[in-house]
Amino acid sequence: MTTWYLEQTSAADLRPATSARAAAAGRAAEGPLIMRAETPSPEFSRFLYASVGQDIRWTDRLSMSWAEWERAVCRPEVETWVAYDRGTPAGYAELEAATDGSVEIVYFGLIPAFRGRGIGGPLLSEAVARAWDLGERREGFVPTKRVWLHTCSKDGPHAMDNYLRRGFRLYRTETAEEDEVATPGPWPDAGPLPYDGETAGRPVAGD
Repeated sequence: MTTWYLEQTSAADLRPATSARAAAAGRAAEGPLIMRAETPSPEFSRFLYASVGQDIRWTDRLSMSWAEWERAVCRPEVETWVAYDRGTPAGYAELEAATDGSVEIVYFGLIPAFRGRGIGGPLLSEAVARAWDLGERREGFVPTKRVWLHTCSKDGPHAMDNYLRRGFRLYRTETAEEDEVATPGPWPDAGPLPYDGETAGRPVAGD
């Protein structure tokens, strides 16, 4: 497995995206609804984690108890930002601020059924923007000096391209052997239904 570490060292590094749907309609301001989950919820965070990571082998948090989830997501330095497509959660970003002024995008991704629909770019743009202004928005935090994340060869094929397009720069690469691990997703055999543009995002029956 190869792991890539990427960073921005100035808010000016961010290159925001416009959703594909908005661009096609000629409305640059329109896109997915992105909101902060201001009331931390272990249940909701676990749903997002399991659903987004179901096919890219996210496993490090699957065995955590409710109390461990509460400790992970209910800390003041952690924020969860969620993208909604017509009222349905489509993906999320989890931010964590450090005392040295760095903010890590700890988790980022889309539920499989919502990939390739112009949501990832706007969600990442919003997450990075909120990482950069976190110190200004939150009392007791220092101004953000650096935003960073890591991605790996287990992630989706468009993940790295999205990060680079938003202005991240590669600063470290690591390679290590890792066993293949199956992830159950939100439940065994979970997976996306096929979608088409004619039904405005509603599931349609497959052949």
